Amino acid sequence: MENSALGTASGPGAAPDLVTVPTRQGLEAVDIIRRAAVSAAGVGPVLHDGSGDTLGFLVPPGTADAWDLPGSACTQTNGRGMRFGEPPAGSTPSTGWLLPPEAGDPVTDPEVLRAALGEAARLIEAADNCR
Repeated sequence: MENSALGTASGPGAAPDLVTVPTRQGLEAVDIIRRAAVSAAGVGPVLHDGSGDTLGFLVPPGTADAWDLPGSACTQTNGRGMRFGEPPAGSTPSTGWLLPPEAGDPVTDPEVLRAALGEAARLIEAADNCR
């Protein structure tokens, strides 16, 4: 049995997947999800990389199987290195939690994340075109 960031996992299928996106889009998506009244669950744990290039959202296991949003990637973690207070194994030493996992924290709903990332992309494009 493996201790995951979201509790105890009974096998590889129980560990969360990780959606990575460019930082700017990810930060906008975090704000969008937090403001959305329809998302009772809100945003789950979010990682940032040390270079400041990407954010990673923990999502339910199996999300990677059907994730196809351009400009993002979803990978299976299989529980590798997913421990409370620690970024996943293999990450750079300066990788850390933007929104750390806490006992009982849910993962981010993939449909809510997909919608927020789409809205964030549109907002960023509009802002960039106003210059």
